[in-house]
Amino acid sequence: MSNEYNLANSDFHSLRTASQKMFEVISKQLNVNTAYVTKRGKNEMTVLSSYNEKEQIIPEGYSVEYGGTYCRLIISNEEDVMTTANLTKDEITRQLEVTDLLNVKGFLGVTLKNMKGEVFGTLCVMDKEEKDFSDEDIEYLKSMAEVISYLIELDQTKFNMAYMNVPIVPITKGVSILTIQGIIDDFRAEKIMRVVLDYAASNEIDHFIIDLTGLVIVEGMFPRVLIDIVNALEVMGSKTIMTGISPQVAQHEYFDLQQLREKTKTVANLESALEYIGFQLIERETTQ
Repeated sequence: MSNEYNLANSDFHSLRTASQKMFEVISKQLNVNTAYVTKRGKNEMTVLSSYNEKEQIIPEGYSVEYGGTYCRLIISNEEDVMTTANLTKDEITRQLEVTDLLNVKGFLGVTLKNMKGEVFGTLCVMDKEEKDFSDEDIEYLKSMAEVISYLIELDQTKFNMAYMNVPIVPITKGVSILTIQGIIDDFRAEKIMRVVLDYAASNEIDHFIIDLTGLVIVEGMFPRVLIDIVNALEVMGSKTIMTGISPQVAQHEYFDLQQLREKTKTVANLESALEYIGFQLIERETTQ
């Protein structure tokens, strides 16, 4: 499996949200109680999202060691599929501990891959009753898996963009600059907060310069996360200096912006921020 998909389970927002509606449709189409998506980890399979129509069989977060899962049988199959009318009678699946624990019979699962064809996990359905799944049922579930692969790709792209959009530049020991570019939505705000606080703790940052030169304000709403970051860094013992407040931002009397100015030092530009800390930018003489 590619190490590209090291996102935490909670980072798959698009997959978890959209899959719920898809699962309802799948459940009705295949006449099953349960539909779910798993993610393959290093040694285990974990349920990212699940739907149980009447009786809860598979909860979200359910995790099983890879060797003892139906998923292993699906992924190792050349056709990327595994189905049985009754798990308790099948020669292979009846031996698995998970079969006794779940007490289910009808099962169909297909391999779930990303857009590059790399194995991500599985898309599965199951029911308490015996089920004979047809070739048409298998093709249907495979087509749903292709749709879900786009959701995985979307979440991966959003994840990568969020990290790329949190550029932290180290200046010297204990001093770093966070440059904010573009619009900050709820998803990005969560990422910025997490990355900044982890970075500050890991690198023992004394001063964090936050440059707002590229910040884009939408509908007059100053990003609340910037105030939360300043407050959190203060608790951690890191001082903040805000720079790059544009005329477009400054001309509005944002209530949150006023709060921010009470919490942190604001200066005109990066040079002023460094001078405030005690640094001076000196042009280096070149020898002929």
